[in-house]
Order: sequence, then structure tokens, then C-alpha cells
Amino acid sequence: MFYWFYRHLDINIFQYISVRAGIAFFISFLLTMYLLPKFIVWAKSKKASQPIYEHAPEGHQAKAGTPTMGGVVFIFATLIATLLTAKLNNFYIAGGLLTIALFSLIGIQDDYSKISNNKNNAGLSARGKLALQFISALLVVLVIYFYNHTTTLYSPFYKLPIFDMGIFSLIFWMLVIVASSNAVNLTDGLDGLATVPSIMAFFTLSALVYVTGHSIISSYLLLPNIQIAGELAIMGAAISGSLIAFLWFNSHPAQVFMGDSGSLPIGAFIGYMAIVAKSEILLLAIGFIFVLETVSVILQVGSYKLRQKRVFLMAPIHHHFEQKGWKENKIIVRFWIISFMTNLLALMSLKIR
Repeated sequence: MFYWFYRHLDINIFQYISVRAGIAFFISFLLTMYLLPKFIVWAKSKKASQPIYEHAPEGHQAKAGTPTMGGVVFIFATLIATLLTAKLNNFYIAGGLLTIALFSLIGIQDDYSKISNNKNNAGLSARGKLALQFISALLVVLVIYFYNHTTTLYSPFYKLPIFDMGIFSLIFWMLVIVASSNAVNLTDGLDGLATVPSIMAFFTLSALVYVTGHSIISSYLLLPNIQIAGELAIMGAAISGSLIAFLWFNSHPAQVFMGDSGSLPIGAFIGYMAIVAKSEILLLAIGFIFVLETVSVILQVGSYKLRQKRVFLMAPIHHHFEQKGWKENKIIVRFWIISFMTNLLALMSLKIR
């Protein structure tokens, strides 16, 4: 809508991505702040709370009764803000909207099955959820592949492309999206733990897609120039705004959980933005906390199957620190600090090439 103001009403200021990104940020922020309290009241009246895992560390049972599926609200706000501010004929925006919509639907189905089936915490089967994620990821990557998004792989700290993945880029991109989606899902175990690293990741990725979409800046920094990719920064700003508003209610002690309906699309969209910005490898630093949580689970499961011994007291790793006696707030804030530092390093890599 705001771009329409520029094209048809000659309001020049709305041609700029930075202006529309700022507008998207505040639309999604205010919409989430308005809708989420109403959602919390409704969810409590419907007893829409996710059962607490019986083997969770001591203290988590006190969170029983906290409403879940808060992700529905901030995802809705993100979509509305994007529809109002972004150029909808931009295929990167179309791919972003498809990513968020498909993975949110998977999360909604998973959350609903948890709260409706006699308070069963299992949700969708692991295989079923993974299959849906890969199908959704395939649809997304086919969109950008069809519109000739470059299949060349780039590395941070190196100005030249590594190699062209060709058709195999589809498999690689699918893995990036699905892995990122599940990594955020694993991290979402403490109040606000996944929210702030996600906000930081979206700020970093929004800067990256803006820079790669800008011919002059990308040339100066020796980055690949991906034409029209900068528009995706508007979606990054929109979801950042909605997540900041969500944090108001999700900070410890949380009044609402995001659920899989929030964590799955967040992670998938982080992976999607990294693909568009040609920063798939840099994503290891941008989402370092998510990587750390995922690796801790892989090590724990692998070690137990091979040696019948555990590496950590409990996985994911945030539960390990809980078992060691760290207070929840201390774990959360320290993980936020680590995320802030690794995102700074990711941004520094733009100049060190």
C-alpha cells in the first residue's frame, strides 16, 4: 500500500526501502502489542496451554497453564505489515511470505495437537513434521530457483565465490531452511531465550539483504549484488518489530509462549533470508545460539546411542545449565550476550574480505 502511494500519488518518500522498513516495524510492533493481551485472555479461557514435559528441570512445572501459540499473533502482525509496506510483485517477498505461511501452518497443527489430544505433549510425529518441513522448504526454494536466484556459494572473509552449486542448490537450501527452523524450535525452552537471538538475527540479516541488494554498497564491500533482494529487509524489520512486542509478554516470567507456530516460521525465515543474502555459511555466526543448542542435542543423542553415556546433564544445553544450578534469568541473559557478540562478528565480516 505504501509503495502504491509512491507510484500513484507521487509521495516520493515511500520509494525508499529504509522508510517502508521503519513503517513495517512499527505497524507490526503496535499490532502485536494490541492483539497479544486479547489473545492471552482468550487462550486462558480456552485452556490453550501446552503441557510441560514431565522430565523438564525442576521449576518448569510452575509454568503449567501458561498459554501457548502466541506465535500466531506476531506472525499475523508480520504478514499484515509486509502486505501494507512491501512491493508484492517482488519474488523474494513472495518467497518470504510463503515461507512464513507454510511453516506457521505446520506449527499451528503441531501446537493444536498438543493442546487438544488429552493434553498430550507429543504433537505431530517427528517424521511427519520433518516431511512437512521438507515439502514446504522445497516449494519455497523452487520459487527463488525459478526466478534465477544465484546458485553460487559464498564464504565470509573471502571476496570471490567458492563454486556454483547448480541444481544441487535446491537440496542445500532446503537443508538450510529446515535445519534453521528446527534449531530455533529446540532453543525455545526458556522465557525469551529464542526471542532475542531471533531479533538480533533478523536485524543482521536485514542489513545483509539491504546491502546485497544495493549495487553501490555491495560493490564497495566486495559482496555479491542480488538485485531487488533489498526489499526483503522490510519483512525482516516487520518480524523484528512483532518479536520485540512479543518479548514484552514473553520475558521471564512469561505470560505466553510462542509455541511451534512461532518458532518454526521464525527459524525457516532466518534460513530463507540467509539464502537470499548469500550468507548461508555466515548463518553459523548469526544464529550461533541456535547452532549451539542443536549441536548439544546431536552430541547428547549420539553419545547415548553409541556409548550409553551422556555428554550433558540434559539437552538442549540450556537445560544442562539449569541442572548445574544456574538461575533461568542468568542463562537467558548470558545466551543473549553471546548472540549479540556473534552477530557483531557477522556484521564485521562485511568489511573483512
